[in-house]
Amino acid sequence: MKKVYVGMSADLVHPGHLNILKTAQQYGEVIVGLLTDQAIASYKRLPYMAFEQRREVIENIKGVSQVIPQTTLDYVPNLRSIKPNYVVHGDDWREGVQRETRQRVIETLAEWGGELIEVPYTKGISSTQLNRALREIGITPEVRLKSLRRMLQAKPLLRFLDIHNALSGLIVENTFIETPQGRREFDGMWASSLTDSTAKGKPDIEAVDVSARMTTLNEVIEVTTKPIIYDADTGGQTEHFTFTVRTLERLGVSAVIIEDKTGLKKNSLLGTDVPQTQDSIENFCQKIRAGKQAQATDDFMLIARIESLILGKGLDDALERAQAFIKAGADGIMIHSRQKTPDEVFAFCQDYNRLENRKPLIAVPSSYNSCYEEELQAQGVNIVIYANQLLRSAYPAMVNTAQTILKYQRAQECEPQMLPIKDILELIPGTK
Repeated sequence: MKKVYVGMSADLVHPGHLNILKTAQQYGEVIVGLLTDQAIASYKRLPYMAFEQRREVIENIKGVSQVIPQTTLDYVPNLRSIKPNYVVHGDDWREGVQRETRQRVIETLAEWGGELIEVPYTKGISSTQLNRALREIGITPEVRLKSLRRMLQAKPLLRFLDIHNALSGLIVENTFIETPQGRREFDGMWASSLTDSTAKGKPDIEAVDVSARMTTLNEVIEVTTKPIIYDADTGGQTEHFTFTVRTLERLGVSAVIIEDKTGLKKNSLLGTDVPQTQDSIENFCQKIRAGKQAQATDDFMLIARIESLILGKGLDDALERAQAFIKAGADGIMIHSRQKTPDEVFAFCQDYNRLENRKPLIAVPSSYNSCYEEELQAQGVNIVIYANQLLRSAYPAMVNTAQTILKYQRAQECEPQMLPIKDILELIPGTK
């Protein structure tokens, strides 16, 4: 029989997919090239179902002879390996991010006289609309919990942004831009203690108790689906921290980050300008071990934040702590710096990348904000956290509006700077 190749993501199988497969069966043996999580994540959001789950679905569709991984958006490697007589695809890829992919398929098929068969787009069916409907339904704690580890396996660099209430969570959830490489968006949310405290008018000294922090988290979780990394500051007393871990895991939070300081917590960017005490390696390792023992699943991540560079203790101390914290069970390391350039962070990265038991590395470019994501990725950083930008940008805008109203004694002059109330209402799920 002649070979027919069909490439697809198949995250949400709908009649459009079945129509393509039915057409493909008319031309010969159907081989489905199922895009891996990595391939899909290279140009759009990570699929809801993991690769093995999607493969099980497609293998059980009548007429599919074989399912093989397609590890890139580019079809060419699989096509040259199989040399199919036909490739069958929907005609919706003539525009957008897959336009170049389509052209490469045509050129490659021409090498052995193969043919591209394009199936008319199935009207009334939209994967985008189905995905939007799923987001409105929500997500289970288990799926959200697992999503960070899945993303780390599928993408070279993850991008997280700060939240301080449900509205900021919706901004992280829904904001994106289209680029020639596909959709660019934030991968998840950073539940910052600084922004949560500031939004409540409290100092960033762990003055907001865990119960209040959990209230904010619950508000965000109700209206979003993306993974959340929780900023637990020092974690507090070890005996208390274990309960925090259990609560976060039960809510579906993907990870917690604790910093290796002790005593009254002060913001790291104040550095040595205020009294700050770094915990001993032994004590902090014990807190890590206790946190890991408290969690109920292997999916939850505990990440250790190292303050050595903040406190001027140097690279050797930072690296020693990284090795010890990983040995104690930490699932990742956050390295922090208050320098205006990323030089000392990059120096740490180079040494850290040589560790045999290296874990994911997190950077927070608040002070060295001229550094591009691609530079961080090149140094081995796996997650970049924009830790407070949403809150910092909201405050000046609100102050300006308040001053404008005071100046003109009416609201008309500030209207052009504000989002129309209609847009605000449309932003909130369930308003219509």
